[in-house]
Amino acid sequence: MNKIISVLPELAECYDSETWRPRLLEAGQLPGLFANSPVTAVHDRIDEQLEELISARRPGQVRTPGEWAAAKAEVLQGRESAEYGTWAFYPWSGRLVHLLPRDEFRFVRTDRNRNKITREEQEVLLGKCVAVIGLSVGNSAALTAAMEGVGGSFRLADFDRLGLSNLNRLRTGVHELGVEKTVLCARQLFELDPYLDVEIWRDGLTGENLGDFLDGADLVVEECDTAWVKVAVREQARARRIPVLMDTNDRGLLDVERYDLEPDRPLLHGRVGDVTAADVAGLDRAGMVRLMVQMVDGTRISPALTQAMSEIGRTLSSWPQLASGTMLGGAVVTDAARRILLGKPQPSGRYYVDLERIVGGAT
Repeated sequence: MNKIISVLPELAECYDSETWRPRLLEAGQLPGLFANSPVTAVHDRIDEQLEELISARRPGQVRTPGEWAAAKAEVLQGRESAEYGTWAFYPWSGRLVHLLPRDEFRFVRTDRNRNKITREEQEVLLGKCVAVIGLSVGNSAALTAAMEGVGGSFRLADFDRLGLSNLNRLRTGVHELGVEKTVLCARQLFELDPYLDVEIWRDGLTGENLGDFLDGADLVVEECDTAWVKVAVREQARARRIPVLMDTNDRGLLDVERYDLEPDRPLLHGRVGDVTAADVAGLDRAGMVRLMVQMVDGTRISPALTQAMSEIGRTLSSWPQLASGTMLGGAVVTDAARRILLGKPQPSGRYYVDLERIVGGAT
């Protein structure tokens, strides 16, 4: 045991808890990478990716081995396969992965979206910027959106770090305990698509940086537990005519506020009256809880959450959340975001995907 403990500090130095951007390299840069970085694994499946690219361009065509070789040679244009595409190095894991160039990579990665999302629609979506605040349900929303190609640019804001109690609903592992939630989510996004544009606000949002966070965003996903942020984000999103989505992780509630179409729309459908962010900043804990209940409509929350309201801080440490609700939230947010960003009908309102009623038979 003493021998194991003695090497722990040395091993800890190999673990990178801060880096979150991959390095995108050409083949000629690899010798320098190997000389200066701890590469722990090389993953090169470029030949299979080339076959998928060729098949996606001309589906259904049967080819002989010679025709496959000729089709690959046409794509490579005289280059060796090792020289084609991009080598993505992930410093936090030490993995080096060989991938198709960006446009070809995305062409293949989103190929199975057709015809639910057309090629033209996919291009539109990949040109959009999605801002996500609060990375519990927000983590699920960001990852689902990225998998679906709903957004090519992401902004992530959260001040918290991953704790053991978060593992009941976040798709990660024990090796990430203590990592900032923004860093964790950024890494997960880049492991899906290293060509994404991702920015992080690792200290959360304040009155000083909120404007910068929202400027240029096409859509906001607000999943924060802080009442001030909820109000302040909507005030500034409305001023910038940016739509806001929120999932509450209770009864499948999806909140849609189309400030892009309705710049005079009251915040949270008028449920909080004329309350401003400045008003909220002065509330005590009891006042904040009352305001949060107003936001989600206390008459329609689940019996379990109703009971939990009076237990938080006594027998419960925080709001109860389940993985199934968090994953559902990511799905319904992505579905609505896709329609909004493509200019398809998606009215403002409050929608419930209540599995207890839809599937479980509850009344």
